[in-house]
Amino acid sequence: MTVRHRGALAAMAAGVAALTIATLVACGSQPAEDVGGDEAAALATGTPTPTAGAGTGGPSVPVTAGDLPTGERTVPPVKLRIPAIDVTATVNPVGVDTRTDEFDVPPSVDQIGWYRYGPGLETDAGSVVIAGHVDSSEQGKGAFFRLRELDRGDTLTATGADGKPRPYRVVAREEYVKTKIPLDRYFARDGKPRLTLITCGGPFDPKTRHYRDNIVVTAVPA
Repeated sequence: MTVRHRGALAAMAAGVAALTIATLVACGSQPAEDVGGDEAAALATGTPTPTAGAGTGGPSVPVTAGDLPTGERTVPPVKLRIPAIDVTATVNPVGVDTRTDEFDVPPSVDQIGWYRYGPGLETDAGSVVIAGHVDSSEQGKGAFFRLRELDRGDTLTATGADGKPRPYRVVAREEYVKTKIPLDRYFARDGKPRLTLITCGGPFDPKTRHYRDNIVVTAVPA
């Protein structure tokens, strides 16, 4: 699973990052009926609605800039358990590969990546983003192969580097054409605390070797 952005990952000196993210690209799954979209949107209070779109000449989401979390106050997730879909996966801190301008998700499809320039598990505001592969032609099914099966009320547990397990409850599952996903909402550092899980879905394009859509699951502290 990768996150591709338009522009570049700007200088991170002095604890400041600027990132323009335009497209999420991953591996695929079957279409899923959306549930809980209104509730997921309501969690992101204060987050602007995307404005520019394809063909406007500008980025599809605003640039996010702000202080990077410091190691002393950030609790990275290191393990994710989702009993409903039989997932126990290692979580690795990742950023953006400056060579490809993509979310640098672990290449092993049984592992998943936490976006380390966003909030950690201790946050009292914003979206903790974890992304992963659905499958691979070489490795088979990935950790998020069944992510589309999650429904409202399902529970999951994210364990932090501090050893503390934190329970969450799923409130929404949504599917977007990858060029239309509101990334500013899902990568926001404001709004209520929530966990955002992202992989891919929809039909596979054999020419581009990508799937058309993204599956996004939103969960809140239980």
